Amino acid sequence: MRLITKSIFLVLITFSLFSCGCKPTDQKDFPQEIAAVYFQRQNAGQDKSNQVLDFFIELKNPIKEGMFLDTIYFRHEQAKLEMKSEKVFVAHFYPNQAQQDFILDSDSLKEYGNKAPVIVPPKFDLKPTEAVLEYKLKTKTFYYKIAGVKEKPIIVHP
Repeated sequence: MRLITKSIFLVLITFSLFSCGCKPTDQKDFPQEIAAVYFQRQNAGQDKSNQVLDFFIELKNPIKEGMFLDTIYFRHEQAKLEMKSEKVFVAHFYPNQAQQDFILDSDSLKEYGNKAPVIVPPKFDLKPTEAVLEYKLKTKTFYYKIAGVKEKPIIVHP
């Protein structure tokens, strides 16, 4: 009986230790002060399929040494952040161009070649004005939820 109790206890300890390392680390406070977070659409021409969404993060001070802003998750999509200056980072969300033609026919045998769409669930459940910032501090990855993302007027390129 004592052996069974020890083995159950050992299994519970093992599972609890393994589950700690797999969870993403959510941060309540960002280590830098953020001046502004907004997104802006850019339209090249009349077609809406050419519309690019640019997501901006502006910091009050230059980014700290050992810190790297990696990815932004916004509206069920994700994009890598690029450093525009010491204080400004931008991510570009491009429209999905991979639209596949489907064969629709009253005879279901003619529709045989259609592939089922691949639906990937989003990594985070966010409201339309929320985003999640993935950043690295030295070697550890953190996630910071940003609320109240504002939209700036669209830029139209002829």
